[in-house]
Amino acid sequence: MQFVEANGARIPAIGFGTMTIKDQQCIDMVSAALRAGYRHLDTAAMYGNEHEVGEGLRASGIKRDDVFVTTKVWFNRLAAGDFERAAEESLQRLGLAVVDLLLIHWPNPQIPLANTIGALNNVKRAGLTKHIGVANFTIAMIGEATRLSAEPLVTNQIEVHPYIDQGRVIAASRQHGLSVTAYCPLARGKVPADETLISIGKAHGKTASQVALRWLVQQAIIPIPRTSNPGRITENLAIFDFKLSDGEMAEIGKLKRPDGRVVSPPHAPKWDV
Repeated sequence: MQFVEANGARIPAIGFGTMTIKDQQCIDMVSAALRAGYRHLDTAAMYGNEHEVGEGLRASGIKRDDVFVTTKVWFNRLAAGDFERAAEESLQRLGLAVVDLLLIHWPNPQIPLANTIGALNNVKRAGLTKHIGVANFTIAMIGEATRLSAEPLVTNQIEVHPYIDQGRVIAASRQHGLSVTAYCPLARGKVPADETLISIGKAHGKTASQVALRWLVQQAIIPIPRTSNPGRITENLAIFDFKLSDGEMAEIGKLKRPDGRVVSPPHAPKWDV
């Protein structure tokens, strides 16, 4: 497994996303993903599956210390005091003494960021998480968060795939030493049928999805593809045995479009243009 290093964290270069996967299926998929070679799991309190993710980890037989586990605190629990309780509850559901990475899932303009960043720092100092970070933060928010945080932030988890231009926020994240984790790296099903990606894939004996994931890891962006299809687990992981040319990388980069974003809930911040 390859790794991305950022502000003291060593994060596996691809993770297994678990959003929408529930109950026994979640246990089975997490266990299968780990047995297939994944060493990075991504969950969140909002997903309602932290208990199952923990069970899947234990069922896999893989040593806990060999797996990088990320979870997130939902935007309605970012006030000091409540944030710390939310982190403790996540650990209880996961059945873990500590997670590797704890994120602010979404910013909340109703709660001062200084309040939340202070709580995030407290959770790390209390030993509940090894590393801390943010998700869905804009350029201005990244600058403010890094200024406020006494502890290093290690990632900004955002939507990244070939159809969205996140160049500016990626650059801002890296300017402050943060890695970038990509959710929805397959654009919620749009990638597999893309003719450009299919064509590039044929040249390498790979699928369109594998090409899109390779495009990300080749930029040191950490994709966390979600799947409930056991066959896709190994497919999504098989992206480290080929390399895209500069021309192919550029061709994929041309797929971005103004309406490419697929995630923008009512509580989302005003996105950077």
